Amino acid sequence: MSNTILLIFIAMIGGVFVTIQAQFMGLLDKNIGTIESVFITYGGGGLCVGLIMLFLRGGNLAAFQSVPIYALLSGVVGLFIVGSIGFATPRLGLVPASTLLIAAQFISAAIVDHFGLFGADIRLLTMPRFCGMGIMMVGIWLIIK
Repeated sequence: MSNTILLIFIAMIGGVFVTIQAQFMGLLDKNIGTIESVFITYGGGGLCVGLIMLFLRGGNLAAFQSVPIYALLSGVVGLFIVGSIGFATPRLGLVPASTLLIAAQFISAAIVDHFGLFGADIRLLTMPRFCGMGIMMVGIWLIIK
């Protein structure tokens, strides 16, 4: 299996898990509330990854000093991601909430790539990419209409 195929497979599995997490978060949000569902999600995930990190390699947290300071905000940003998924899913439905999340992700990713923000490699927003995003926006409008 080539490296590209493996990366595509991993990304697709991640997408499946985003959907599953959105549904689980929606159920938690509906039954116990947004803040509580975010706590359960981050607490459970933090505990699991902490144990995995310790058992597999003992952790490499001392190297955090070599990362830009804004990268340390990834956990805070993740709270907004998880919170918005949990809040929007039971109110909009899984497909509309996921569609809007992905659309916003595409648009913001194109901006980050185009300008090389936050240390990203510059990948210009070409006309084919722009047209593809336009087609996607029409699809999104049809889905949430």
